[in-house]
Amino acid sequence: MMLTTINYEKTIELISNAYNPLSVQCQQDFIEHSKIGVYKKGEIVVREGQYSKKAYLIVKGCSRAFYLKDGKDISDWFAFENQFMAPIISFFSEQPSPHYVEFVEDSTVLEFSKDIMDSLTNKHHDFERFISKVVTETMLGLCERLHAIQFNKAEDRFKHLLKMYPDITNRIPLTHIASYLGITLETLSRIRNPKKRI
Repeated sequence: MMLTTINYEKTIELISNAYNPLSVQCQQDFIEHSKIGVYKKGEIVVREGQYSKKAYLIVKGCSRAFYLKDGKDISDWFAFENQFMAPIISFFSEQPSPHYVEFVEDSTVLEFSKDIMDSLTNKHHDFERFISKVVTETMLGLCERLHAIQFNKAEDRFKHLLKMYPDITNRIPLTHIASYLGITLETLSRIRNPKKRI
């Protein structure tokens, strides 16, 4: 599966409009220095302890970042169409990634490196604003999740997740959703099916 040039350009335009409009020249430079990647469901592109300077703009499909704690798989965040996924710590620093990055569905993505991001940021102020908004959205999402786990009831956490991603239960396994919410699979099942409570 490969995108046509027209789809490629429309994808960049859609993403730029969602975050920060990019000039035609900036969009052309972005297209020239990025590439289309196709990944299978379950494919892991970054593992704990690896160094990675690659980011993924999801055109179609979804992915998740997760880590292992005492052998337990804990999802940290999800990314869907028009969103970015990257091993944040490794991407922005010289540290190995504490996360795994996995594609949860067959996915088509736009890939670019940290070097390309830095180059385009230096060349185009609109790209700099674009990346700033992308990173800010990602960081706010992680902070929001942490706050929700600390202060919100499990049912409220789930309702908020559904508000953000109405079809998430059709796309992400419930075990991953439960770990993301900081609850057990049994608790998630009770929340989803309150009439079955004893």
